[in-house]
Amino acid sequence: MAFFLFITLLTGTMLPASANEDWADYKQRFIAPDGRVMDTGNNNISHSEGQGYGMLLAVFHDDELCFSRMWEWARKKLGRYDLPLFAWKYDPASTPHVKDDNNATDGDILIAWALLQAGRKWQNTNYLNISRRIRHAVSDNLIKYYADHWVLVPGLKGFSGEGYVDLNLSYWVIPALQDFAATDNHAAWSRVIDSGLALLSLSKFGDAQLPADWIRLQADGSVKPAPDWPGRFGPDAVRIGLYLAWGGYGNNKSLEPVKLFWNAARDVPPAWIDLESSQVAPYQAPGGVVAIRELLSSRRVATELNSNDDYYSASLIMLSKVAQNN
Repeated sequence: MAFFLFITLLTGTMLPASANEDWADYKQRFIAPDGRVMDTGNNNISHSEGQGYGMLLAVFHDDELCFSRMWEWARKKLGRYDLPLFAWKYDPASTPHVKDDNNATDGDILIAWALLQAGRKWQNTNYLNISRRIRHAVSDNLIKYYADHWVLVPGLKGFSGEGYVDLNLSYWVIPALQDFAATDNHAAWSRVIDSGLALLSLSKFGDAQLPADWIRLQADGSVKPAPDWPGRFGPDAVRIGLYLAWGGYGNNKSLEPVKLFWNAARDVPPAWIDLESSQVAPYQAPGGVVAIRELLSSRRVATELNSNDDYYSASLIMLSKVAQNN
């Protein structure tokens, strides 16, 4: 019953009047006329994550035309030929623009969820069917049982070796996985959610007891920061709080260290903390992180878009407001 209520809440999301202005600003700054979502903080590349975020925001702001443009761009420019999944990166400055056809599982999940939401909202059977195909590809190829956990592997290729698999807990888009579980009546999605929460409870590193952007799950079930990435609570891991709050887990005990770290700052918290040395970034976190902090504190998400926000920060602000209004 809770899952079906969740679906109703998503499709009936009510946003404040100012949301239309925010969406117009977001579109003007980050979405090209052909539907390409531009990562302005990363040399204007595009990726499946960005297309998914943009498509979701279009649904929640009832912009069917913009949604269709973003979807068509993703399908034509990022779509793989062997599976209904998407290459993770498009670089307008390189030839070819897509050099690596490996996927990013969170991008696939976001696109599938956006299509599911769009199909319901605008009664588009084609979107519903495509979403189902993507969901099946994810469940068949990217959910693995490892060390007593059902995990989302980050991509079809790489991220594992003898005795370990590297994971990104911010790829667990909890509200999407909940929606998939309710829609598909497939136990795999619920198992993945449960394992994600269990892994988060194990991922408490350094004096701050925070999760790392990337973790390594070893065959014996132990977890440590993945050595191939900086051992930080940083730009990836900040999304864990957004997705848990959005899925109704904002009071999960594993988020207490996150809240403590963010609230320790008088004003704006640092952008990251090194989990081994406890050194913090010499610059402040962007507005998107502040918005997630507000969401987790059960305060109104008051952070507004401004000209300093790049694509990623602006997306986190917009999504935090959507999450709060579900």
